[in-house]
Amino acid sequence: MIEQLYRNASVAQRWATKYLCLGVGGMFAYDFYMFADALLFKQLDTELWMARGAVNGIAVPLIAISIARNPSWSLRIHVSRQVVFHSVTLVGAGVYLLVMAGAGYLLRLYGGEWGALLQSSFLAGTGILLLVLLFSDRMRAKIRVLLSKHFFSFKYDYRGEWLRFTQTLGESDEPVPERVVHAIAALVKSPGGILWARNEGSSYTVLAHWNMPETAIEPGPATDSWLNFLESRQWIIDIDEYDAEPGLYETLELPAWLKGIPNGWLVIPLMSKGELLGILLLKRSDIETAINWEDRDLLKMAGQQAASYLAQHLSDQALLQARQFEAFNRLSAYVVHDLKNILAQQALIVSNAEKHKDNPAFVDDVINTVRNSVDRMTRLMEQMRSGMRGSVTRHISLKKILSEVVKRRSDSQPVPQLDLPQDDLIVQADREQLANVFAHLIQNAQEATKDDGTITVRLKKGAQQAIIEIEDNGSGMDADFIQNRLFRPFDSTKGLTGMGIGVFESREVVRGIGGDIGVQSSPGEGTLFRITIPAVVPTAIEESTEESEA
Repeated sequence: MIEQLYRNASVAQRWATKYLCLGVGGMFAYDFYMFADALLFKQLDTELWMARGAVNGIAVPLIAISIARNPSWSLRIHVSRQVVFHSVTLVGAGVYLLVMAGAGYLLRLYGGEWGALLQSSFLAGTGILLLVLLFSDRMRAKIRVLLSKHFFSFKYDYRGEWLRFTQTLGESDEPVPERVVHAIAALVKSPGGILWARNEGSSYTVLAHWNMPETAIEPGPATDSWLNFLESRQWIIDIDEYDAEPGLYETLELPAWLKGIPNGWLVIPLMSKGELLGILLLKRSDIETAINWEDRDLLKMAGQQAASYLAQHLSDQALLQARQFEAFNRLSAYVVHDLKNILAQQALIVSNAEKHKDNPAFVDDVINTVRNSVDRMTRLMEQMRSGMRGSVTRHISLKKILSEVVKRRSDSQPVPQLDLPQDDLIVQADREQLANVFAHLIQNAQEATKDDGTITVRLKKGAQQAIIEIEDNGSGMDADFIQNRLFRPFDSTKGLTGMGIGVFESREVVRGIGGDIGVQSSPGEGTLFRITIPAVVPTAIEESTEESEA
């Protein structure tokens, strides 16, 4: 086979395979001679057998030369750091046991009468010591560092380190600032850290601290100096190295309070979009006593990755706070709108008091109106205290509530006409809020319609829903106004007397109970508001409860 391989190879292939053929051929020729001799004399020649290893050893360099001439023959075998670590640990444990067993044997041999006792005690103690060493995190970490430095071209298993780093940042149940500290500290086996983050005032406050005292950044010129250095240079600062050779950090002047933090070790800038978003101070490690360029590059990249998580966290916090203020401002706007309506009622009483103060019926209306205003203002105060708009929803008779609202609005012109079906319709809603929706839309219709115009309030039954229509033949609205301004808050056509929030709030209330408001209108031809609300079928008890509460 070797002869045919060499004979049929091209000139270039012969150059590459010549030494392989010589080496393998030489080994085969020697084996052929040795076994032929054994066959002839019915026994293996001892000297030939012993020389066989030397002959094979001579052939190995020839095969190696041929492999070097053929790079494609190389077999790349990847041995992971975990395999090396566990293999070295196993071999080390085996060597340890062999040495201890030998020492135990010597104790038994030369221990005299106490030999057996000393051997048993010694072997038990060394066994326990081995278990302690194998389960010591510090010892395991030192073995990993030793293997990384002497058996691999790079100190870190970057794939494993990055997977652990990302998992700590993304899957931990801790708050994001604590995750950042733990994830970066794990890279250099640090047992603690302090994280400062920039706030809205461009100063830095403590967001998290782990196994280190909470320390605020002291203001002053020195603060600006070292913070500017971190932001412009983005260097990892080793405080021990800075104390020994401050010239390595050029013009940097670390503040005294920072250097005075117990066991402070590495200062890591957390950069986001070219700005210093945060600063992380790691606690001195008992395992890693110094860092090199590889540590600095890894920490720098990890800091940038962690900064993106931290920036997202700070944005979420700011957004949550903004939403809380938005909710409070919206509630305040609703409350002010209701107060404006209550004030309008009181102003109407005052304007008619001089004229009708001697009329008993007017006095009764005034008392009822004031009582209603007090009740509404009391509920508004409760809403402001609780931060919630509306109360508990219940089953409401639409025929009854529409009749009450139309009666209330009948004091103004034009008087609305009510068109109700024979069967009642029940909805689930907050009674006062729904009544305010109907009252506001009817009031808007009255304000947009001349005194001799018509306003009709209809109640219809749809497919599992109630339909309320409020139609007028007033001034109407064009499509652009309906599309861009009608439901926009704080956009009013009533000048200083309007807030532009009534229609917006009405739609929000209706949508909150699963319904919606539609509008059909044309300038000069009037407007139709169509409110659709999901209808329910109440029990007899709920109907009676609604009637009694009403």
